[in-house]
Amino acid sequence: MKLSDVISGHMGPDPEISDLVLDSRQVQPGVVFAALKGTQVDGRTFIPQALSNGAVAILTHADTPKPEGCEAAWLAVEDPASLLAQIAAQFYAPQPQHLMCITGTNGKTSVADLLRQLCLACGDEAASVGTLGVCTANTRQDLGMTSPDAITLHKALQSLAKSGVTHVALEASSHGLDQRRLDGVVPSVVAFTNLTQDHLDYHGSMAAYAQAKLRLFDRLATPTTKAVIWKDAPGADLFLDHAELNGLPVITCGHGSDVSVRLLNRQAHETGQALAFEVNGEPFAAELPLVGAFQAHNALLALAMAHSLDMPTAELVRALESLQPIPGRMQRVGRSAVYVDYAHTPDGLETALQAISEHARGVVHVVLGCGGDRDRDKRAKMGAIAQRLADHVIVTDDNPRREDPASIRAAILTGCPKATEIADRRAAIHQAMQNLGDGDVLLIAGKGHEQGQILADRTVPFDDVKVAQEALEAVDV
Repeated sequence: MKLSDVISGHMGPDPEISDLVLDSRQVQPGVVFAALKGTQVDGRTFIPQALSNGAVAILTHADTPKPEGCEAAWLAVEDPASLLAQIAAQFYAPQPQHLMCITGTNGKTSVADLLRQLCLACGDEAASVGTLGVCTANTRQDLGMTSPDAITLHKALQSLAKSGVTHVALEASSHGLDQRRLDGVVPSVVAFTNLTQDHLDYHGSMAAYAQAKLRLFDRLATPTTKAVIWKDAPGADLFLDHAELNGLPVITCGHGSDVSVRLLNRQAHETGQALAFEVNGEPFAAELPLVGAFQAHNALLALAMAHSLDMPTAELVRALESLQPIPGRMQRVGRSAVYVDYAHTPDGLETALQAISEHARGVVHVVLGCGGDRDRDKRAKMGAIAQRLADHVIVTDDNPRREDPASIRAAILTGCPKATEIADRRAAIHQAMQNLGDGDVLLIAGKGHEQGQILADRTVPFDDVKVAQEALEAVDV
């Protein structure tokens, strides 16, 4: 494939290209090396190494000086990350027929996985890509982050397309959108869940955070892309305005009488909830085997996305009743009243605690921490939410990363001074389990599906679900 095959209107040297790489150590003869400024490493410092290893083209920033004697194609542009994604989309073609993208602070992973399940139940070959990795009907491949780099993403999409997958539910994180990793994706439908505080350490303000997410509606969506929005959610009006400004056909979900998919009633029971809802005015009922109002919202948002692609409503409603829990998203541990959830934002924690409270005949317990090197402003807020909504609170370590774990716990405790502090997360979970009485419920919040705990410069194996199972067995003994 020639360079001109993946860059429309390209002028100048037009070499045959064999691959695209971001890591100079992977450069071999024939590759395009993307020398991008990162948050920790400046890829431009490795341009000489890439050239000496045989790179035939260098993609970099407009202000990067071209090395003397460089014979490789020199692609110095204002937004090289976006161009890289567009090149990757061409080079690693084809994409699956339908890409269904979800953005928002909370719920992206759940909606993506539930949408994958609904599509599979309706007979389509489907997958999801995001925090849980690349998930198909029978496999899961970890990608390391919610929105992987553009090269990794488009390689994965090409592999899915070649294996026969036609529908992919794709999480669109604010980092991924802001860093142009998803540019080149052509979505059939885009969706918005909610907008609450998160990632202010990166974006700096809620306005900048919102603008990053709006790129899904403003830049990636095409005039034929459908937009699905949970209308009752914080931030919905902003996304509705942008959907309409961009001429996107809009499908709304919520509780109001003016929405396309309307939740009429929800009755919680021990293993799930009974839903009554309407789709375009037609009434339906379903037994949803998931816990919490937010999961009802996620399931109906996923249904609306699938419905926007003309999947039969009756089949989708039947499929709701066979949905499986998402790993680390209000995941019930065995047959106990213990739940593991990824809730790591103030809104996420509040939503999760409200959800398990519906199932408590006794009192509510919570184990929580906050990640290091992340938004510090949310720590006291999460502590205050825990103290307000739970009867017993244990503050412990999450992923301290390079921060002092004790200082993170201290910040949380300013919001919940009555809480118990137990630094060791395993000990905290075991203690919480021992505190449980008849009819009590426990939420283990923050890490969800994660398989490790990040401590300074190392990651140690840690799985909240497995530790909770161990603690349950110890209590039973």
